[in-house]
Amino acid sequence: MPTRTLTTALVATLALLAGCGTSAPDVDADAPAGASAATATDAAADTQAVLAELGLDGLTGEEIVARLDPSTDPRPLDLTASVRQDEVLVGDGTTEVAVPLAGDDFYVSIAPYVRSTHECFFHSLAGCQGELVAEPVEVRITAADGQVLVDEAATTYTNGFVGFWLPKDVEGTIEVRHAGLRGAVPFSTTDGSPTCVTTLQLT
Repeated sequence: MPTRTLTTALVATLALLAGCGTSAPDVDADAPAGASAATATDAAADTQAVLAELGLDGLTGEEIVARLDPSTDPRPLDLTASVRQDEVLVGDGTTEVAVPLAGDDFYVSIAPYVRSTHECFFHSLAGCQGELVAEPVEVRITAADGQVLVDEAATTYTNGFVGFWLPKDVEGTIEVRHAGLRGAVPFSTTDGSPTCVTTLQLT
């Protein structure tokens, strides 16, 4: 595969993660002053080329999340994809591009566990693997003001997670029940909050 160079309008290439991201990397995504329209056009073309190579061309950030998180393919997938607050970083092993999340919601992916878990901050759609695979769970997510945001039965994905789009700028509690066990943890969708919850132990 030929090496491509990211233009300055794209997010800088990061260390590609096989698993979950445990912290927010320092990334300078600002284009220099006076960047030309041609440069922006080239950047968009490069982004589309990477997405096309990965079979994700034409998809929005939300659609990429919806395709990859519930994917039944075993992890790690043959790409990298990390969910941030306002974008999904997608890579082919050489180049990484940012696809915006344009909606007003914040994606939170939850991996309840009984015995084993892992540290995570930014959810990797391609590498994160939770303990409970294809297991029925009951999920209730409540905002601090008492508003119930989610109250439903779900099944964990092949990667052991189950994901929800929640309103931005709220805090509250995630509660999960499974096979007579229960666990709860706080959550936040404020600026700088994690998109990955791996601390919810069922007891």
